[in-house]
Amino acid sequence: MQPLQFTCKKLPIPLLGSAVLLLISLATPTSSCTEQEKNSLLQFEDTHCCNWEGITCNGNKTVIDVSLASRGLEGSITPSLGNLTGLQRLNLSCNSLYGGLPLELVSSSTIMDLDVLNISSNLFTGQFTSATLKGMQNLIALNASNNSFTGQIPTHFCNISPSFAVLQLCFNKLSGNIPPGLGDCSKLRVLKAGHNNLSGTLPDELFNATSLEHLSFPRNGLQGMLDDTHIFKLRNLAILDLGENKFSGIIPDSIGQLTRLQELHLDYNIMSGELPSTFSNCTNLITLDLKSNNFSGELHKVGFSNFPDLKTLDLLWNNFGGTIPESIYSCRNLIALRLSANKFHGQLSKGLGNLKSLSFLSLGNNSFSNITNALQILRSSKNLTTLLLGMNFMNETMPDNARIDGFENLRVLDMYGSLLSGEIPFWISELANLEILSLRGNRLTGPIPAWINTLEYLFYLHISNNNLTGEIPTTLMAMPMLTSEKTAAHLDKRVFDLPVYHSPSLQYRKPIAYLKALCLSRNKFTGVIPPEIGQLKALFSLDISFNNLTGPIPPSICNLTNLEVLDLSNNNLTGEILAALENLHFLSDFNISNNDMEGPIPTGGQFCTFPNSSFAGNPRMCGPGLNHHCTSVEVGLAPTGSKGLLLIEVKIVAFYTTTSKKLVAQIVCLGVDY
Repeated sequence: MQPLQFTCKKLPIPLLGSAVLLLISLATPTSSCTEQEKNSLLQFEDTHCCNWEGITCNGNKTVIDVSLASRGLEGSITPSLGNLTGLQRLNLSCNSLYGGLPLELVSSSTIMDLDVLNISSNLFTGQFTSATLKGMQNLIALNASNNSFTGQIPTHFCNISPSFAVLQLCFNKLSGNIPPGLGDCSKLRVLKAGHNNLSGTLPDELFNATSLEHLSFPRNGLQGMLDDTHIFKLRNLAILDLGENKFSGIIPDSIGQLTRLQELHLDYNIMSGELPSTFSNCTNLITLDLKSNNFSGELHKVGFSNFPDLKTLDLLWNNFGGTIPESIYSCRNLIALRLSANKFHGQLSKGLGNLKSLSFLSLGNNSFSNITNALQILRSSKNLTTLLLGMNFMNETMPDNARIDGFENLRVLDMYGSLLSGEIPFWISELANLEILSLRGNRLTGPIPAWINTLEYLFYLHISNNNLTGEIPTTLMAMPMLTSEKTAAHLDKRVFDLPVYHSPSLQYRKPIAYLKALCLSRNKFTGVIPPEIGQLKALFSLDISFNNLTGPIPPSICNLTNLEVLDLSNNNLTGEILAALENLHFLSDFNISNNDMEGPIPTGGQFCTFPNSSFAGNPRMCGPGLNHHCTSVEVGLAPTGSKGLLLIEVKIVAFYTTTSKKLVAQIVCLGVDY
């Protein structure tokens, strides 16, 4: 029997047959129809209940299967389901059912045939007490994931039902220790209780459940070490997921005796030491995820050539060193390889080009060298969609325009923080499917190339912290993905083969999760902000701070109604803050500090939420919280000779502008009383 697998997909509400069933069996006492009404409905529906959608009967017309997943059901489970004495399978997953499990269902002596119960992805609460499920002597599989059950993991399943094989309790609020009694479940094959509040260690007795194929406790508070004398007992194990806990110590040598192991997840723990050479015996490995630990040493003792089916290798945030072992390049089915944030060094081997299935490659924050050689090798990986190379190739020169081609399917290119010199190369213009480009933190010179708007799908450009010069080109104001919100449909909605991390707590699982952004800060751009900037109506974030820009803020910038971030600080901008900026209702981060702006700070819209630091360093700017207060005169106006007296309180804010050489008055309406 395969483990219970399910996805929540909304289906149409059933027709009359199932509707009648719901009225009879799922109605709450306050909404139940009378017996006469119930019989009338049954007479109206002339088909047998065995023909109702979601209902299966045996040859004796006895209901044996109720499958009502994803039907939009609400309310609590009625105890009357316990009257279905021949019921073998009940699937109510992916609905909005709530409350506890009625004892008439789970403890009934009349519903002893039930072997599969799937109530996952609902709103159920309560605990699994000693009385829970005591009547289900034939229960084989229980899936109660994605609810709000509390208390401890029950221990009595195997005592009640000797054939119990599948227990799924993920995404609940369970606490306490893992009960040792689960080790008595001789036929238990699937045990999943991730994303709860469990604590303590893996009890030694658990390893007596030698039929286990899937053992999964991610994102809990478990601790301790993997015992070399116990783990080898689980020789049928195909999936072991202990990620996001507090496990320490080393990976024991006995891991090599788990020859059926396909997935090993030990990420986000505090484990250390070198990888054992016995890993080479795990020849069925498909996924190896060890990210965010303290593992160290070189990888050469692991025979990666023994992993012909390996698709994902994630070693992010560890202390591995040396060169990349050649044996990794024999993993021809590898799709995602991440070696970032370690201590690898040397040049990339030509063998990397053998990974023809590689889609996701992340090598950032190591000490690799010879970027030209690396790109020449990688261009033969035609399936590459994500290439993250930042914090390597330090102080080298960006490869020139004539030497790089390929990368036809590349969507994401990140080469940040490498102090690369040279200009933005022309070969990037040939990456026709590029969506995200980051060249920040280098020493690139020259202008933003005029071909930038030929990248039809580019919506995120980060070239901050360089030495780029010249004016901001008007071609940048014509980028297709930023000029129209309608182009959002063209975004690649695929997920990353692995999540992309900006910090342990900030991750992106698909490119579209990135905001549409232009990050041009900390360069040497001159001239004015192009008035064409108003064309970028889809832009969410604009950062052109720390440049040498002059002139006023162009009025067209007020057209960017989707803006959430606008940073114009540390330039030489002049003039006044446009009052129309108050209409940027999504603006949550605004900074105009350290310029030569003047006049009053707008008081409407989002501006009352911005700190004073957003405006500091503009000596001729006035407003609340600044050293320079605006001069004001309050005037009361009232029309006479009218029965309906209208009083308007008006504040006239006066300030002297150096640009117009005259006194300007701004009238601010503070209140109306009538």
